[in-house]
Amino acid sequence: MIKISNISKSFGGQALFEGLTFDLNRRERVGLAGRNGHGKTTLFKIILGEIEADGGRVMVPRRYRIGHLDQHLRFTQGTALGEASLGLPEDRREQTWRVEKILSGLGFSEREMSLPPEQFSGGYQVRLNLAKVLVSDPDLMLLDEPTNYLDVVSIRWLSRFLRAWPSELMLITHDRSFMDSVVTHTVGIHRKRAKKIEGTTEKLYAQILQEEEIHEKTRINDEKKRQEIERFIERFRAKNTLATRVQSRIRYLAKHDKLEKLDKIHTLDFSFQSAPFNTKLMMRVEDVSFGYDDGSDLFSRLSIEIHAHDRICVIGPNGKGKSTLLRLLVGELRPRQGRVIPHGKLKLGHFAQTNISTLNPHHNVVEEIQSADHGCLPQTARNIAGAMMFGGDHALKRISVLSGGEKSRVMLGKLIVSPCNLLLLDEPTNHLDMDSCDSLLAAVDAFDGAVVIVTHDEMFLHTLATRFIVFDRGRVRIYDGTYQEFLDQVGWEMDESGMANERPNREKATPIDKKKLRRDRARILNERSRVVTPLQARVDDLESRIVEREAEAESSASALASASARGDATAIADLSKASGRLKQDIDRLFEDLEVATAELERAIAKFARQLEELG
Repeated sequence: MIKISNISKSFGGQALFEGLTFDLNRRERVGLAGRNGHGKTTLFKIILGEIEADGGRVMVPRRYRIGHLDQHLRFTQGTALGEASLGLPEDRREQTWRVEKILSGLGFSEREMSLPPEQFSGGYQVRLNLAKVLVSDPDLMLLDEPTNYLDVVSIRWLSRFLRAWPSELMLITHDRSFMDSVVTHTVGIHRKRAKKIEGTTEKLYAQILQEEEIHEKTRINDEKKRQEIERFIERFRAKNTLATRVQSRIRYLAKHDKLEKLDKIHTLDFSFQSAPFNTKLMMRVEDVSFGYDDGSDLFSRLSIEIHAHDRICVIGPNGKGKSTLLRLLVGELRPRQGRVIPHGKLKLGHFAQTNISTLNPHHNVVEEIQSADHGCLPQTARNIAGAMMFGGDHALKRISVLSGGEKSRVMLGKLIVSPCNLLLLDEPTNHLDMDSCDSLLAAVDAFDGAVVIVTHDEMFLHTLATRFIVFDRGRVRIYDGTYQEFLDQVGWEMDESGMANERPNREKATPIDKKKLRRDRARILNERSRVVTPLQARVDDLESRIVEREAEAESSASALASASARGDATAIADLSKASGRLKQDIDRLFEDLEVATAELERAIAKFARQLEELG
């Protein structure tokens, strides 16, 4: 229903888009993927008409209504229900029951719906704006990071709501699992252009990776061929007898554009430094309760031991005490009763979004990283800044001019300056893009210490967690097991606000036959070795033969030049024929190599899919 044609846009001489083109068709739910700073939000603003493209156009049908999530917080009504009801279409102003249903799904209790919007936290105020767009029934809904400030229960509800959305949808989110659960198509903004595929982000990035690998191999082969042709032209440009062939090769170079080497796209590349810790028990939480000044408990009688190498995820609805718990563990708050007892040699690393306000706006990135450890040398801080994607002069940018995502990366940089053995992470993925989230997940997974993390990102929960601290139904409890086991055996209940959450399928999950899994995996690996090994050998043999033939061709060309200098007509004729045969051989070998390489890549991809499906 919308055509985005040949869009270009630059800011301050830096191009975001060059010929960006794709269509959004009827009933498609499209995820917009790309790194921070690559123009996803800018594209939304161009579609909305808030900013103009430098070139190209966006074609929107007449009377086509576009709704979008407004990040600006402006309220005019006296209650949350009244404010959200402003989103209802004119002919449905009386259908406040629809608003109540959506507010409930987003975590508002019946009592909270009657409170003034100004009394809510910033996160809940953003939810009000989300409710307004969800009830407005537009033809196209544009959602920019709708899961920010949502808890895992609300995210799961929103995922179900959007999957049932009957019209068009475009979605920006750093939460890969959420996006993949919702979309029918994915558009990647990559190298200033758009690539659209049917399917998920995994399929998109696999396709981009394959295309860029093919581009690079083709570029290398093309470069070799061009160098060979250029050497021929240089050697025989002045020979009248070879003038036709020289001109033919000059025309070939003119007709075939040189493939440029792709620019390297930087991403987070770091690891957390682990301090040695030889004791099993790191911290003991004994019968801890914490509450407000009015005497009510936020949570009570929590006891848990944190051991070396634990991966503990803290989950549950917002506002129930998850971040407060981390502040208790780090020592910023004191419990109303009970004790938090850290080991004497424990070294903590703490990441919290609220700590962004503690960054010194007058520091540059390097200075701010150094401030976390006065023993940190400038070059070390520079190296860490580079790992956080602040390379070159970007490392000297002032904190005051950084975006939210950039400030989050600075905080991560400060966290890895000093070694620690227990990481406490509170929503570390907020403001990061998908690729940065992947890098963070890998760094946390590889950390040689214990981790306690508050996150609503279900990819993190499935990948990392072996234990949970669960805030649900007005209480806090410990669950030992994986996230899938939690969903299968416990699930999300009704919290104290009465909000209906997902319940698990109570049928007993089919147990995994680990012996069969190992047998199947071994079978796939054996088959992969049987198929891939000869294909790889074929590719290696062709590459070796090409190198040999090119060496022969170079020797023949040298001999032909000597014969030409001597005026030896017989040698010239013989060597010219031999050179022609060698050229034909080389061209044929390159064609065979292209076919063999493609077959090898298809085989590797096929077995990779089989292993992935096996789990």
